Amino acid sequence: MAETRRRFDPEFRAGAVRIVRETGKSIAQVARDLGINSGTPANWVQQDRAARGEAAAGQLSEDERAELARLRRENAELAMERDILKRSVVLWVKEATGR
Repeated sequence: MAETRRRFDPEFRAGAVRIVRETGKSIAQVARDLGINSGTPANWVQQDRAARGEAAAGQLSEDERAELARLRRENAELAMERDILKRSVVLWVKEATGR
């Protein structure tokens, strides 16, 4: 038969993450103490670190990803405006010189 997944409330998750952060115990030790699989609190700790902006080397935090997306949209808009202005100058010069 299929195994049902256990659901943990947000308070339990936050408590497990806090134990790992504040006590310096390993994730595996905290998982054993709580009677859960060690991969579960490892995921919670990883999510907490990402939310706090403590991303691993080479990774962006959520705020940095949001800013990057905003800057990319702004860059695309500015490039489009620049291209439109270039075309209008070309048309203006052609019209002014009579070509």
